[in-house]
Amino acid sequence: MVLHDHPARRRRRRQADGRRRLRQARGGRGLSALTQLASLEDSGAFAGRHIGPSEAQVAAMLRVVGAESLEALAARTVPEGIRDSHLDALPPPVGEAEAIAELRGLAERNLRVKSLIGCGYHGTHTPPVILRNVLENPGWYTAYTPYQAELAQGRLEALLNFQTMVCDLAGLPVANASLLDEATAAAEAMALALAAHKAKSTTLVVATDLHPQTVAVLRTRAAPLGITIEETDDPARYAASKPFAVVLSYPGTTGEVRDLAPAIAAAHAAGAMAIVAADILALTLLTPPGEMGADVVVGSTQRFGVPMGYGGPHAAYIAVKDALKRLMPGRLVGVSVDAAGRPAMRLALQTREQHIRREKATSNICTAQVLLAVMAGMYAVWHGPEGLVRIARRTHLLASLLADAALRAGFALRHDRFFDTVAIEAGRKADALMETALKAGFNLRRVDAGCVAVALDETVTRQDLVSLIAALSEAAGRERAGLGELSAPERLPATLARRSPFLTAAVFGAHRSEHAMLRYLKRLEDKDVALNRSMIPLGSCTMKLNATAEMIPVTLPGFSDIHPFAPADQARGYIEMIRRLEAWLCACTGFAAVSLQPNAGSQGEYAGLLTIRAFHAARGEGQRDICLIPSSAHGTNPASAVMAGMRVVVVACDRDGNVDLDDLRAKVEGHGSRLAALMITYPSTHGVFEEAIREICEAVHAAGGQVYMDGANMNAQLGLTSPAAIGADVCHLNLHKTFCIPHGGGGPGVGPIGVAAHLAPYLPNHPMLAEAGPATGFGPVSAAPFGSASILPISYAYIRMMGAAGLTRATEVAILSANYVARRLEEHYPVLYRGSQGMVAHECILDCRGFQQGGGVLVEDIAKRLQDYGFHAPTMSWPVAGTLMVEPTESEPQEELDRFCDAMIAIRAEIRAVEQGRADRADNVLKNAPHTAAEVMAEAWTHPYPRAEAAFPLPWVAASKYWPPVKRVDNVYGDRNLACTCAPLEAYAETPKVAAE
Repeated sequence: MVLHDHPARRRRRRQADGRRRLRQARGGRGLSALTQLASLEDSGAFAGRHIGPSEAQVAAMLRVVGAESLEALAARTVPEGIRDSHLDALPPPVGEAEAIAELRGLAERNLRVKSLIGCGYHGTHTPPVILRNVLENPGWYTAYTPYQAELAQGRLEALLNFQTMVCDLAGLPVANASLLDEATAAAEAMALALAAHKAKSTTLVVATDLHPQTVAVLRTRAAPLGITIEETDDPARYAASKPFAVVLSYPGTTGEVRDLAPAIAAAHAAGAMAIVAADILALTLLTPPGEMGADVVVGSTQRFGVPMGYGGPHAAYIAVKDALKRLMPGRLVGVSVDAAGRPAMRLALQTREQHIRREKATSNICTAQVLLAVMAGMYAVWHGPEGLVRIARRTHLLASLLADAALRAGFALRHDRFFDTVAIEAGRKADALMETALKAGFNLRRVDAGCVAVALDETVTRQDLVSLIAALSEAAGRERAGLGELSAPERLPATLARRSPFLTAAVFGAHRSEHAMLRYLKRLEDKDVALNRSMIPLGSCTMKLNATAEMIPVTLPGFSDIHPFAPADQARGYIEMIRRLEAWLCACTGFAAVSLQPNAGSQGEYAGLLTIRAFHAARGEGQRDICLIPSSAHGTNPASAVMAGMRVVVVACDRDGNVDLDDLRAKVEGHGSRLAALMITYPSTHGVFEEAIREICEAVHAAGGQVYMDGANMNAQLGLTSPAAIGADVCHLNLHKTFCIPHGGGGPGVGPIGVAAHLAPYLPNHPMLAEAGPATGFGPVSAAPFGSASILPISYAYIRMMGAAGLTRATEVAILSANYVARRLEEHYPVLYRGSQGMVAHECILDCRGFQQGGGVLVEDIAKRLQDYGFHAPTMSWPVAGTLMVEPTESEPQEELDRFCDAMIAIRAEIRAVEQGRADRADNVLKNAPHTAAEVMAEAWTHPYPRAEAAFPLPWVAASKYWPPVKRVDNVYGDRNLACTCAPLEAYAETPKVAAE
């Protein structure tokens, strides 16, 4: 029995640690003033704040795992042949104040010119109550994806609001909980249509008035799949093209509003599906595409209160007809019932289908933009339907007034019917118009040689309109018209006026006062478990500290208000920050170049494989299409490979979870000149540093293939080894894991890729900004040139404040924490995999499979019971069914690790009681978990165990009790009775529960 977990012992250790720090602070007596000053500098203090265990705790934990030092533990964990680090190239660490000041200075280098560029990005006012209580609130931004539904009811309700908003505005019955951006949402719709199409067509028709970045991403995604893209606005050509889908825009990129019903009918007549990319605000005034017959509607919700942020993150949306719901990518929130028959929400259908179907998956998307979807949904809750209509009508009125001013100045209009974007035919005066507008403080969009577009939004003031009119008049050489002289005839077609109601659910009319909204947000937040409440020990997900100092720069106006297509000389601060971050990530990986464009880990996988594909094609070896993937790989790996036009060949793993070298060699040799790549996770998905990793990479290289390293477990590498050191050619980095961007309840994420020098010419680029990538690149994978640029300051600040020594120590402590948990729990739960010297990497897998036979206890029962102790469950049944994968990270102090271990040990005792017949096999604390306050406080109590055992299983639980708001959610009922919009909950409560046995 170890003594370290005794409360008195922990208290004495903390006191001793405090006395030691006090002696250090006083230790400058007798030294020179400059020496004292240097010794008292706080520049390295952040690492001590980020890393949870104190020096004394580290020493105690090392004793438990049987290691003399962190360095000795690392030497026993990381194979000697790959130990290497390039972190010396990083700058020395600075303190929190200096890092914030540095980023503030970079933000101030971005010129805050009002961008009326449009093209899918618009100025917006984030309601302060949402800014402070959602975007800047760790209760929302530090939560994990709501796979454990019972402790995520707040986020799920917020996402249900979002889905309802999208369904209502799009005019379709099913919407998901968001996608990454509008362009990739269109690409997902393309893939959905291809999968649903009965014929064998590989032609996609796109309208010429789609946003250019959307067309570019469609072309990137179409090429590996053998899809041909044709551009036309003539529905009469559909029959000859025989496409599987047609993509239309509503309004068009230059503002035109046209009736899409004839084009949709023509698409259907040609056997094609109709996909419409629609402006979310315009849909408050216009006939919904679903009412015109559209099969799929996609778009962005950015203008619903989410800052432009130089391109993201923003929540895209997708809505589909009911018949297509099982093909929809990403996550779908549905309403089900809990074990008591009360309504409860959960992720529904195939929301993790890429993990289940692997290479047969239709999408590799496993990341949504939850935090941003919550903001957009709450924007609709705050304003309600009448408020959104008011904003839309004002925006349209501004555009109509500007159009009249342009006509009075002697210009023509390209379109007579528009919503918010006025396309001005300026001819030879186009240059002058752009110049006078810029001089007045506005960025406009140059459509072509003679046309300039102006996109109005809710941030445009009356004075802005006066200044724009003056710029028009100056460019035209005409006298300026006064506002009072202008007229604003209706510019929306009367036949397309919206007549159907929207946002009729009670939630969209109940929170108009700030007190009401504030309390609604707080009620939802309190239903959930996030990192501000307790440890989230998810393996492979790295739920580490998201420090406040890292988050503060995100909402600085110099970062948040910049349009992604603003001229590069207006974004010098962004560009400099991005270049520095790229260089630091190169140092961390040992690679030569980095692209920050992919805005999710799954998208980083895809971009890395496209880079490999382009490299082979450039060398005349385009026939290489075989991707070797170990059987233990992340489910997105095979899905990404198929999307990149590769054929997946699975490599077996041995009983220790390592790649089977004989099987690898046989498959490398068997596929020879067809071998394109090997995808491998390192440390392995089983939480072990494989000893033969260099041998594996060399075998692939010898056959002409490239090695892609999945960077999900990079938190175990920094400062000890690197992707380049193991022999990889490319890897993606989850900035929302290793580099501290918060998970946001399931998104945002950022998944940049690093590559060796020979792959650098083939990185992603972007048609709207040359600085985004090499001219020889394969095209864009994201709508914005630098993906989710506005959250890059988080990772910048993390690296800047940690420095090389801090990052290395973080890795060492992450490995220590995982081994500490494994050692404390090994007598109670078998640890499934270890390295050659008996150590795990930064995560460990606990084998729970034996409990089913002995007591009928499933791994799910353990996961749900942990909620009664106030903990989110570890990763469940992945990569091995019936197991729990635990990753404590370096940020959790020993006290929290001990609380988690104490909970797991107590649960093992509860399992043993069932095994030994001391607890009922069916009616026990595990099978009935989680226990709600309503259940525990009810007058009747029918269980054979006491209420206190259900609610307060250990003494410390009562001190800060988390009450799950619902009992265990019935997954089967939710899928059989799919409901994904927020009708009043009473309506669901009236539906009798269907037994799931």
